[in-house]
Amino acid sequence: MSNEIRYTVVVNDEEQHAVWPEGAPLPAGWRSEGFTGTEEQCVAHVDRVWPDIRPLSLRRRLAERSGDRTETR
Repeated sequence: MSNEIRYTVVVNDEEQHAVWPEGAPLPAGWRSEGFTGTEEQCVAHVDRVWPDIRPLSLRRRLAERSGDRTETR
């Protein structure tokens, strides 16, 4: 049996991601993204799924200014 701490990837309404100890209460406004693993695995997952670290609201404002809707998922 491993004593290695497990983590989960969490996300907020601004689509910001974080790595959180599995089973620990989440801060208000955060929810599980569904990926769990070692800290290294979770960080690698975040790197893959969150290439644009700007908050969603900023991406939307910039897209509205430029007339480009592709940045707003």
